[in-house]
Amino acid sequence: MIKKILLFIAAALVIFLLFRYCEFKDDETTVIEETALIQQQIKNVGKLVVTEGHFAEVLTYKDRQKYFLNILSAEKKALVVVNADVTVSYELSKIEYDINEATKTITIKNIPKEEINISPDLKFYDVQQNGFNEFSGEDYNKINSTVKANLRKKIEKSSLKTNAQNRLLSELSKILILTNTMGWKLQYNGQQVNNESINEVLL
Repeated sequence: MIKKILLFIAAALVIFLLFRYCEFKDDETTVIEETALIQQQIKNVGKLVVTEGHFAEVLTYKDRQKYFLNILSAEKKALVVVNADVTVSYELSKIEYDINEATKTITIKNIPKEEINISPDLKFYDVQQNGFNEFSGEDYNKINSTVKANLRKKIEKSSLKTNAQNRLLSELSKILILTNTMGWKLQYNGQQVNNESINEVLL
């Protein structure tokens, strides 16, 4: 009789351990599947996000050279009309992140900075110069640098960067939605990211 009871207890213990093992395996499998899904989502987000804009401006370029102990001078000047195509882009394939399966936490370690590309088209009008002070390659380089500096200031004041940031947030929010759905946490710079804080934390 005692032998039967011991066998029954042993059988029950084996069945219990098998159930616990199966539950552990199911949990482990679920975490692996969730991790793979998150990695795939980040890979899908990891694309080039580009926002395009067009800017125009007109500037006058002048340069005066003095000769003979500053007694004589020679001036050159031109009216420059600028039309520029500008792109603000984020290469999201460069996002660096870490996945902690134990705490179910995704930590974004680095978000790439925006890349601003300016492609100006310059047209010169009313060009005035003389033999003592003619336009050279150095002048065109100066004009090009001035144009790009002016355009960068305009870009900062325009909605182009804001629109680019909104597109960036739209892509990153896909990761947030997935992690929230699966009960995972998303962190960046030591702060947890949620629907309310995504703008302040990620930008």
